[in-house]
Amino acid sequence: MKSIREIYKIGKGPSSSHTMGPERAAKTFLQRYPQADAFQVTLYGSLSKTGVGHGTDRVLRETLGPQRTKVVFSPEHWEGMHPNTMDLSAFAGDLEIGHMRVESIGGGDIRICGETGIKESDEVYVEHSFAEIAYFCKWRYIQTLSEYVELNEGPEIWPFLMEVWQTMKAAIDAGLSKTGVLPGGLNVQRKAKFLMEQTPADIPALKEFQMIAAYAYAVAEENADNGTVVTAPTCGACGVLPAVLKYAQVTRGFTDEEICRGLATAGIIGNLTKTNASISGAECGCQAEIGTACSMAAAALAELYQQNLDQVEYAAEVAMEHHLGLTCDPICGLVQIPCIERNAVAAVRAMNACNLSYFLTGSRNISYDMVCRAMKETGVNLDHRFRETSEGGLAKLYNRRGQKLV
Repeated sequence: MKSIREIYKIGKGPSSSHTMGPERAAKTFLQRYPQADAFQVTLYGSLSKTGVGHGTDRVLRETLGPQRTKVVFSPEHWEGMHPNTMDLSAFAGDLEIGHMRVESIGGGDIRICGETGIKESDEVYVEHSFAEIAYFCKWRYIQTLSEYVELNEGPEIWPFLMEVWQTMKAAIDAGLSKTGVLPGGLNVQRKAKFLMEQTPADIPALKEFQMIAAYAYAVAEENADNGTVVTAPTCGACGVLPAVLKYAQVTRGFTDEEICRGLATAGIIGNLTKTNASISGAECGCQAEIGTACSMAAAALAELYQQNLDQVEYAAEVAMEHHLGLTCDPICGLVQIPCIERNAVAAVRAMNACNLSYFLTGSRNISYDMVCRAMKETGVNLDHRFRETSEGGLAKLYNRRGQKLV
């Protein structure tokens, strides 16, 4: 597996697959053909169907130059096409001088078709499953996944994770400070500040939910407003892990350094899912994004609460298992409804998964590797309308003005 640095990318929202990935592809193409007079980018699949809502066309024009860039939304589809595929062409006058086909594979990563993929030197982790990791850790008397991360990544991983955590906290603070309507035309009001300022009855469970939900809304709303967030593992699911870790820090007093150990553990879970299944909503539905984020958050909490490796795995497994089949049906292609609310619900579910792992680990029958495979099988068999195309579910039932269509 590659470094967990590939899971945590700092950048602008609202979508890692639809804005970060295409931006990365455009920058690569621009470096190859800086002398081009004009560019054309043709979007296919999910990129074509939800590109406007996600801001794909905007980020491509901004990167390549608005005056010389044409973006085409193509209905074309072919067998074996990745749902986030784009063709980039460079022109000198009327002559095409360069072409590149790119797949945006999730989490801001891209794959350039016809070019060599991951190199062996890029591999940081020899192990490719939780079972292999657990076996290695027990053989080496490694007690936690954060120790395993440091062994493979080196101590320089900690400054990186500290930057990730500081960015996450900044997104929470920014989201909690703002009010108003999010862009896109759905008239979605920011709710994080409102949630945080409520004074519910003196019921501990209600107060816990209020805080976690406010933190999750804050980050998800920043993402929807094109703010700076961290993929965890994606932009659409970026509010889950920060919300859970912020709540743990506020209520339990964990230091920033301890929180970074939780981030390290969460990174391994995200890495395993990305390697063995998918973190792309266009490829496997929202279970791949929110489900993975929930697993990452549950595992991070288990690490912070000093649970053992079996408990960490169980927390991650429970979190994913109960997101299986979750569809990706954003209204108008915007990362707002149901995406923002879904971050808050998943953050609370991560807390519950961690709590279950404390009591029931010894009775479990399903491994994280098994549920990861089940998620992939479920995702690839979802109807395409429920994999980030905005052609089914909530996206079909409501229009931009919130009126029922059927």
